[in-house]
Amino acid sequence: MASRVGADRAAARADEPDAPALASPGAAFVTLHVDGALRGCIGTSERRRSLWHVVGEMASAAATRDPRFPPIDVADLPVMTVEISVLSPDVVIHRPEEIEIGRHGLDIRRGGARGLLLPQVAVEHGLDRETFLAATCRKAGLPADAWHDEATEIRVFEAEVFGDDAARPEAPAETERPVAPDEPRGDA
Repeated sequence: MASRVGADRAAARADEPDAPALASPGAAFVTLHVDGALRGCIGTSERRRSLWHVVGEMASAAATRDPRFPPIDVADLPVMTVEISVLSPDVVIHRPEEIEIGRHGLDIRRGGARGLLLPQVAVEHGLDRETFLAATCRKAGLPADAWHDEATEIRVFEAEVFGDDAARPEAPAETERPVAPDEPRGDA
C-alpha cells in the first residue's frame, strides 16, 4: 500500500510544471470565442490552488458550464479562440479617480453581492470610469450607482492576458449575470 501511495504522488508531481509561477496559487479567468462571438468566460479571483490547476479548471468550466451559452462542441474548435487572464492580487480603493481604464479590472462588493469585470472589458466596450463602475455594480446585482455608497467596497486588480490575437467582441456589459462570491464567475 505504501509503495502505491508513493507511486501515485510521484506521478502527480511529474504532471506539475517546473515553473514556480505556475505552481504557485493563482487567480485566472478563461474567455472563449467562437467565430469572434463570446461563448464562455469563467474564472475565479480566489488563490486557493496552483495557477496551472486553476487555468485548466476554468477552461473546462468556460467550455461546458457558462450558463449563458450551450457547451462548446467539437465543431467549434477550428474557429475557437482562447484568452487567459491571470489576475494580480486586488487592492481596495477609496476614490474612483484611482481607476485606470485599460489597466484595472474591478471587483465590487456590498453585503453578499459581488461583481467582477476584467480590465479588457472597459477597453473593448469603450467604457469610461463611471460607466465601468456602473456596469460592475449591475453585474453584482446592485443598482448602477451603488459604487457611490460607502457600504460598497471597490477593489482594483490587473490582468496579464495571454491567448489568440483574434478580434473578440463581447456581449454588452448590461447583460452579464450576477455571481455568488465563491462560485466561478462567468463573463468577467
